[in-house]
Amino acid sequence: MPSRRVFNFTDPYEFQSAVRAGNFEMFPSAKGEFESQLALVELNRLTLQRGGQSLPVVGSYARVPDRAAIAFNANGDEPPFQQDGVEVLPSEIIVQYTDVARVRTFGPHRWAAMSLPYADLALAGRILADRELSALETWRTLRPPPARIARLRTLHARAVRVAVDAPDRFAHAETIRSLEQALVHTMVHCLTDGSPVKTRAASRRHSAIVAKFEEYLKANYDRPLYVMEICSATGVSERQLEVACKENIGISPLRYLWLRRMHLARRALLLADAATTTVTAVSTDHGFWELGRFSVQYAALFGESPSATLRKPPEERRGVRNRPFDLPTTEFAYPGLSSLRTP
Repeated sequence: MPSRRVFNFTDPYEFQSAVRAGNFEMFPSAKGEFESQLALVELNRLTLQRGGQSLPVVGSYARVPDRAAIAFNANGDEPPFQQDGVEVLPSEIIVQYTDVARVRTFGPHRWAAMSLPYADLALAGRILADRELSALETWRTLRPPPARIARLRTLHARAVRVAVDAPDRFAHAETIRSLEQALVHTMVHCLTDGSPVKTRAASRRHSAIVAKFEEYLKANYDRPLYVMEICSATGVSERQLEVACKENIGISPLRYLWLRRMHLARRALLLADAATTTVTAVSTDHGFWELGRFSVQYAALFGESPSATLRKPPEERRGVRNRPFDLPTTEFAYPGLSSLRTP
């Protein structure tokens, strides 16, 4: 059944739980106040997402079972982002082609995504382009003709705007059908008319190294890790791991590990009961054994002490606010992302 929701976030964990991607994990890679907004629109068979973040982020997401997904910059003037270490320009789209992909942005970023069942895309490909589109896993990044990507970007923004700003129109079955037909038609031609963007063999090797690195981190998130054991577990040298992480994530493996544990610790503090939990318990649970040093680094990263996070009142602990649909939302506006708008 068609539906639409808009969320504002100040907690990256609430944001990642709302994004329609399998096992999506993301955290900011720079200091500052995190703010984000997500519009989620369900048509009949097509799902649209449109959002943005106020800080650069690194993250990973898993393939959504049985659905073909693409993503692109929300606006033509958006700065590039990276997927699996490969730069994605505003003129390009990415196709979800592996079980897990890594994404990196370099500052405030606005993005758009859409997905539909593989069977629907295969049927649309045969009808509209006389081409089989069931094997999207063989694709990475495509560069459609400029008119095609511009059309896709405009239609995506228009559909989200109608869903959010005009609930009466969105309630009409023919409106939903018209929007979905136009979007699927344009999506198919972007995929069939697009030119594959070549990637270096080295980039693919580095992406595989980072995938092993992340698997090891997830399996051992609750204890301190050291370079020698990480390299031994991933089967690469320290230099190879360093190069792969800097290409795919933009930071060293130890810095990435530290950031990830810091954000996990903050999440634990936000969810904890201050009457039964201590900062010491949370810090040691996440591999920080020097409480004084942890507190200083935590305050530098998040702008408050860990004890202040633990003592937050309940109304400040959740970082998501459901936004009523009777508010104007043609401009996705909130402090730090005033330029996040539909074109």
